[in-house]
Amino acid sequence: MSISAAQVKQLREMTGAGMMDCKTALSETGGDIEAAVDWLRKKGISKADKKSGRKAAEGLIGIASDAASAVVVEVNSETDFVARNDAFQDLVRNVATVALSTDGSVEAVAAAPYPGGDKTVEAAIKDAIATIGENMTLRRAGRLSVSKGAVATYVHNAAAEGLGKIGVLVAVETDGDAEAARNFGRQVAMHVAATSPMALTEAEVDPAAVAREKEIFSEQARQSGKPENIIEKMVEGRLRKFFEEVVLLKQSFVINPDVTVEQALKEAEKEIGAPARITAFLRFALGEGIEREESDFAAEVAAAVKK
Repeated sequence: MSISAAQVKQLREMTGAGMMDCKTALSETGGDIEAAVDWLRKKGISKADKKSGRKAAEGLIGIASDAASAVVVEVNSETDFVARNDAFQDLVRNVATVALSTDGSVEAVAAAPYPGGDKTVEAAIKDAIATIGENMTLRRAGRLSVSKGAVATYVHNAAAEGLGKIGVLVAVETDGDAEAARNFGRQVAMHVAATSPMALTEAEVDPAAVAREKEIFSEQARQSGKPENIIEKMVEGRLRKFFEEVVLLKQSFVINPDVTVEQALKEAEKEIGAPARITAFLRFALGEGIEREESDFAAEVAAAVKK
């Protein structure tokens, strides 16, 4: 099949591999980008599992919390200029506040009453579109709560109080000092913002992701020419390393890399005054998973001149 220059460019940006390697990978996989990434990794040409494409959507992540729960929402706009607009920031802040009184689902938040009138959040966003003149959407929302303990929050690249580009919630359950639990939870939230773990525990890692890594590790190990029993042990070792990289509790704690997050939690129990458990986390990064339409400005100007 014909492989386009745009496909080669996209694969190069994702993997850092050479142009000819990318073209070969795409040819071998029928133009499937994800399969081409795996093909390159199996050949030892790329380590692209942690690399992500450019994030597209503008807007803001908003966070709100009370004593035992917290919410995070993502409201998108077309441009970053609007995201810096006071009216838009007020909108996102209010949407987050409203979300605290719901189950945290997008549907519930959209249907909830918006402060200061008889409109829903959905209607308020439509009004803002008409007023500001740019399309906006409530893309997603999430909520964490604890029966005892605290839900800590952290906003990275903050544009204003509770608003930014990355928002993280961390739930810490304990019978001990809730404020101490919140302080430690905030450190973990900062860690999550930096490392973007895939899951809280090994058991919660997507089985499809584990199978994919196992297949890649197996193929890499076989290229060494070692016997199958040795290959199996090599794969087991690499899978352990994989879990240490993507599982929150197994990761090296950013604030003190000499210990894991799990070990840091045990240490924090001294300050908290009772056993504590991280029960869940949520991490929203603005626009993740949305591709931006890239344009060639020079080409646009040239085309305009020809008209």
